[in-house]
Amino acid sequence: MQPTRKDHLDSLAIILLLGCCLFWGFQQVLAKATLGELPPVFQSGVRAMGATALLLLWCRWRGVALFVRDGTLWAGLLAGGLFSFEFACIYLALSHTGASRVTVFLYTSPFWVAALLPLFVRSERLSRMQWLGLSCAFAAVVFALWDSLQQAGAGRWGDILALLAGASWGLTTVTIRATSLAKIGAERLLFYQIACSAATLPFISLALGESWPSPAQWSNFAWVSMLLQTVVGAFASYLLWMWLLTRYPAAKMSAFVFLTPIFALLFAAIWLREPVTLNLMLAVALVCVGIVLVNRR
Repeated sequence: MQPTRKDHLDSLAIILLLGCCLFWGFQQVLAKATLGELPPVFQSGVRAMGATALLLLWCRWRGVALFVRDGTLWAGLLAGGLFSFEFACIYLALSHTGASRVTVFLYTSPFWVAALLPLFVRSERLSRMQWLGLSCAFAAVVFALWDSLQQAGAGRWGDILALLAGASWGLTTVTIRATSLAKIGAERLLFYQIACSAATLPFISLALGESWPSPAQWSNFAWVSMLLQTVVGAFASYLLWMWLLTRYPAAKMSAFVFLTPIFALLFAAIWLREPVTLNLMLAVALVCVGIVLVNRR
């Protein structure tokens, strides 16, 4: 049965989106803190494989059929390929440029959604005021990271890869909303993406020459980190995101992702004792203004 769609974000959607963005911001800091023990693409591959196994168990318990002939295979493989390509580009970009630059270029994804999705789904069109809100939110991210951007060396290939990651993220959302994938359940949507990632990211990790420490070599912190990244990050939060995509306007949802780097900076300030600057506080306010403008009735 096709899920019932809404033309606005209600309180439930806002609460779930805030929870997802909050954890994704924390996850950035958590993954960074784990890099001393586990390589980045290796982390992402392990997370994808673990989340795929959890999703299979979840679907078996819930009686959700994942393997159904309903004409969504090719669209699902496209979404899964874009999802895998996004994460490969993110981690490759980090080897060429600073994390702050990668973050800014990655969060161009909502603009891809807002620009391309109305070509396929008329109800996703944004007004001028909503475009202004989207621009305010992106400007806030740049403003919050301005000091880091000034210090980071310009790595052309890193910037290009980060832009490709942002485009891939946006195109994944467009693919889900503009194809037959919009009519299937959240579990199958997520399965297409994390299963493709589980099948490809380990090979990318090997191609990059990353070392694969055995689980016996992991510290307690590494275990906790990977469990959180797998269970909450790649499984629960992504399942919620897919569920939301099947029921709410994708363009309006995408405005909320600008909160993720802001939350990451806040967690870095709390955990890593990085200073909370005036720029950061102003950026939080500007993101909130942007989200309100995008989601005006």
